[in-house]
Amino acid sequence: MANYVRAMNHGLERLSELPVSVRLVREIHAELMHGVRGGRLTPGELRTSQNWIGPAGCTLATASFVPPPPHELPQALADLERFLHENTGLPPLVQVGLAHAQFETIHPFLDGNGRIGRLLITFLLTEKGLLSKPVLYLSHYFKRRRAEYYERLQAVRDQGDWEGWLAFFLDGVCEVSQEATATAAAILRMREDYRTRIAEHLGRAAANGQRVMDHLFDQPIVSVATVREWLGITSAGANQIVARLTDVGLLREITGYARNRRFRFDPYLKLFEEPQEVRA
Repeated sequence: MANYVRAMNHGLERLSELPVSVRLVREIHAELMHGVRGGRLTPGELRTSQNWIGPAGCTLATASFVPPPPHELPQALADLERFLHENTGLPPLVQVGLAHAQFETIHPFLDGNGRIGRLLITFLLTEKGLLSKPVLYLSHYFKRRRAEYYERLQAVRDQGDWEGWLAFFLDGVCEVSQEATATAAAILRMREDYRTRIAEHLGRAAANGQRVMDHLFDQPIVSVATVREWLGITSAGANQIVARLTDVGLLREITGYARNRRFRFDPYLKLFEEPQEVRA
């Protein structure tokens, strides 16, 4: 999750100087895969061997889908990049939906293609001015309807059923937009709740507690050293602040280690793990 957030933030920052492009996608992949599962699989580099998609244990011959061979990737990605920036006359959401399906079909990396493809949606919507903040999180929609997601993509490849895919994609945008509105309201409620808790329980350290929470919205996984750097205080002081924020439920230790511990901004990240109920 931390790498996903870092990759998204990196991409959003880079959009001010670099358009959505193969170069940007490779940068984001390097950020996403650094030090995690699949990180050994050439982060940021296009694959140089054939991959395939299907049930566990399937072979190239029995795969559900075989993406283009490595030597075709440069041309396929160049065509996709050109499509992203040419004046197609298509509504922006339709163009983004088509681009996502094509990226997943090209499958240019050995690992992480699904995550990169979902980030690509956010970057394109931001670049086109449809989002000012990355609040449209389609991953939950795709996960909830995983079987249909893969079926719709495969129907494009097998039968050219772009209409079916676009209907599915646009339904997701509508559904997730409503959820995003509810999530934004939940974030505001959560922030005010924890501001009150910090003020009530941290006493003279409340100001530093509030500063830590403000930083956590940008970096929700932290260490004591990170907090020490944010506040410019001693290690002992940072340990005390982290302990007290853990006591009030703002942070949760996630390593189980006695040393080199890491903490997550638990109430915030939980809002993204389970979709919020849409309120009338």
